[in-house]
Amino acid sequence: MCSQAQPLIYPSPCLQPMSGVRGVLARRSLEEVQSIVEKALRDYVEERSEDPAMKYARDILLAGGKRFRPVLGCLAYEAAGAKLDDKMLRSALAAEIIHTATLVHDDIYDQAKLRRGRPTLHSQHGLAHGIIAGDYLFTLGYWLGSEQGPEVIRALADSCIAMANGELLQFDHIGNLGTTPEDYYRIIDGKTAGPIACGCKVAAMVAEADPEVIDAMDNFGWEVGRAFQMVDDLLDLTGNPRMGKPRGTDIYEGKMTLPIIHALTSLHGNDRKNLADVLMDFNDDRWDELISLLDTAGSIDYVRSLIDSHVQRAIEALEPLPNSNQLQLMAKFARKSALRTL
Repeated sequence: MCSQAQPLIYPSPCLQPMSGVRGVLARRSLEEVQSIVEKALRDYVEERSEDPAMKYARDILLAGGKRFRPVLGCLAYEAAGAKLDDKMLRSALAAEIIHTATLVHDDIYDQAKLRRGRPTLHSQHGLAHGIIAGDYLFTLGYWLGSEQGPEVIRALADSCIAMANGELLQFDHIGNLGTTPEDYYRIIDGKTAGPIACGCKVAAMVAEADPEVIDAMDNFGWEVGRAFQMVDDLLDLTGNPRMGKPRGTDIYEGKMTLPIIHALTSLHGNDRKNLADVLMDFNDDRWDELISLLDTAGSIDYVRSLIDSHVQRAIEALEPLPNSNQLQLMAKFARKSALRTL
């Protein structure tokens, strides 16, 4: 653990002196790694172009996005001592394709019309096509993972089981004003943090890294994933037009985000009652009232401080590893995930 004090939001990682780790990504930027992943994905989509299901899945697979799961996987692979190759690229694509499958199914049960500013698959082609295309993508992801052996496919399966449990737990807490912070962590660990941790862990496994390196990558992924979800919670209070997500989507759906949970557990008396009334009968005219109550509870600042803490922990998880450009890019990713500028 580094002894010097560091500001949380812009942590300067106390990593070891730069080592001799080399590889395809030794002098690459995050954007260049993203381009490598994007080309590999496009090539794989073309490889499967004869599949009837790919006709429907193609658009959402290639709709853009930052590809941060496979990017992190590729960086973790080289940071663990291996050199990026087709084996790792295909393993990284497995995580991205499984993630895309979850988005297709998410859009169905959320009845979403837009995804990344474009019509969702089911709204464009119909419910049955959306369900089947999502199933196809899940299977395709597992197929790619199976190329790396039983341990990798088991890790992917465990992650998807936890994801399903997290989604169902979130459904169980829709509109539940008694949702606790512990409930929240169980939900986001299953839905968001776990899959990101799995991608980093699998990369180290494919690299045949030592157990302590695998654990470090796993811990990094958990912390980044938690920070990432908490940023999403804050973005829900402002909206994200670029992603086709209007302000308050989660609030209208009754999802218990961390700012809401914190305010409900911190406020008392009339303030707590007023917040409950706002949430149970929410509409656009009540935005100012909601934000005022969140400010009174200090909930937005509280969530920001937790984001900073998880980012710091993510970077600290990398400290035992030999320093390299790849490791520096992972630390940079963690910082940018808190600012959502990646």
